[in-house]
Amino acid sequence: MQKTLRIKNDIHELSTMNQFLEEAGEELGLSTAFMMSLNLVMEEAVSNIIFYAYKGDVEDAVDISLVKEGGELIVTLIDHGIAFDPTLRKDPDITLSAEDRPIGGLGIFLIKKIMDEVSYQRVEERNVFVMKKKITE
Repeated sequence: MQKTLRIKNDIHELSTMNQFLEEAGEELGLSTAFMMSLNLVMEEAVSNIIFYAYKGDVEDAVDISLVKEGGELIVTLIDHGIAFDPTLRKDPDITLSAEDRPIGGLGIFLIKKIMDEVSYQRVEERNVFVMKKKITE
């Protein structure tokens, strides 16, 4: 089963995405705990696209796809923003205090810790970010 959504690259669209996730979670039969984790991951990933993928006030879209395949959920995010591979981002040193740690990178770190697999490709001038999570509940 697949569910898709296209939103504008506007921070106000996160509420539309959250509603979509809630409805998709119910339709796909995903647990509340699973959906809470997924919602956190999606807010981090999509807000990063909205804030950093475009320079200036460029209006574009973020395509979101959820596919339940066997015992796994596959989430794909596609945008036309600046090429950026989050999988190459070095994990922050979380042993450092907040004051000593450089700003940034915690959201991507969180995504990599929550999801079982993340991958990135640049295809036809688009960022294609795929995240996979086994459905255990």
